[in-house]
Amino acid sequence: METKIQDIQIGKKLFGEDFIWGVSTAALQTEGSCDIDGKGTSIWDTFAAKKGKILNGDNPNNACEFYHQYQRDIDLIKQLNIPNFRFSISWPRILPGGEGEINQAGIDHYNKVIDYCIEKGVKPWITLYHWDLPEALEIKGGWTNREIIEWFSAYVAICAKAFGDRVKNWMVMNEPAVFTGAGYFFGIHAPGRTGLKNFLPAIHHAILSMVAGAKTLRGILPAAQIGTTFSCSHIEPYSNKIKDINAARRADALINRLFIEPVLGLGYPVNEMPVLKDIEKFSLPGDEENLKFDFDFIGIQNYTREIVRYSLFTPYINASLVKAEKRNVELTSMKWEVYPPAIYHMVKKFNGYPQIKKLYITENGAAFPDEVIDDKVNDTKRTAYIQANLQQILKAKDEGYKISGYFIWTLTDNFEWAEGYHPRFGLIYIDFKTQQRIIKASGHWYRDFLSEEVKG
Repeated sequence: METKIQDIQIGKKLFGEDFIWGVSTAALQTEGSCDIDGKGTSIWDTFAAKKGKILNGDNPNNACEFYHQYQRDIDLIKQLNIPNFRFSISWPRILPGGEGEINQAGIDHYNKVIDYCIEKGVKPWITLYHWDLPEALEIKGGWTNREIIEWFSAYVAICAKAFGDRVKNWMVMNEPAVFTGAGYFFGIHAPGRTGLKNFLPAIHHAILSMVAGAKTLRGILPAAQIGTTFSCSHIEPYSNKIKDINAARRADALINRLFIEPVLGLGYPVNEMPVLKDIEKFSLPGDEENLKFDFDFIGIQNYTREIVRYSLFTPYINASLVKAEKRNVELTSMKWEVYPPAIYHMVKKFNGYPQIKKLYITENGAAFPDEVIDDKVNDTKRTAYIQANLQQILKAKDEGYKISGYFIWTLTDNFEWAEGYHPRFGLIYIDFKTQQRIIKASGHWYRDFLSEEVKG
């Protein structure tokens, strides 16, 4: 049943004074200007240029033109009363070749973005890697090449020294399960590699790089708040049959546990996924310790739940997803089920790791087919989705689970990876032909919600 806005009663003050509110974006999805001011080519520039890889033949060449429009968009963030802005740094804009010579124009650009945020009273939160690997490094093997640990650490050090005097909150990586799985196993995201021979080393090197990057940040910026983000989906078995229950456990290990548990010192979930033992082929002495880091916070990013059943024909995992469009449930434009309790279950699940000090929702949102009518976008479904998810987060908080903040995905409609410009997730509508911005009804609602005074 569709959630009605009037059914949801929620207020900012219920979350407490210290709860963090924000909005999230990513460089590749918003900046455009992909080949100016010395920026190098990213794997997504290369991938999008290949026929049939992106829906409708779209590409990120212009996107939202945030590179040139950053002041206008930060002004809109301020107008919407959003106090925290999570955005990413483009690695090939800082290091066009992935390593070696620094592009000063890239440094200068992000200094201007950070300074303008501060001028407007908006706190910048930086993500260091949001999937735009320099193509020059992919040619050398990308995440399958162990040298990437050093390449990434050097890039992190440059950013820490350039921006760390003003940026206090850092996220090392965004959703490693997605950029390794979709990019190095299924091949549906850049760089388009497939198979275990690519996926397993990419997993291991991504975690080693994430930890090495965090240690680099800690060494340069000892007072910084250092975190990283993980995608997650609430997993349920299709039936009470033991085969479906075990299939759901395996899917949970792959989707939700594969990256967080090694970081917490728990190792890879090999009991549920024996194929992960083959990661040993890519391990060196000391790796087990170098997979661990004591992060100040963990960001989790949840949009939906998945229903899983046993599948004899799915290699390695013997599990398959029962597609939401076959389950007679409400869907988003991504064909994801609208299921707000998923976020409650994920907060509860990650609270099961006592090693996690602080937990934020660093992405949550929904894409719907928005329409402009009389210069307005009345996106009631998105507003209802956000409200219902906040209600579930508040439920978790009231039950004593630690949850310290919420960032909406996303500020503006943008380039949504392989789906191109079709799915619209933004609080702000963008006409990609004219770059006109229209604040949607959901954006106005978030503004009013954040305007509520917090009293004790």
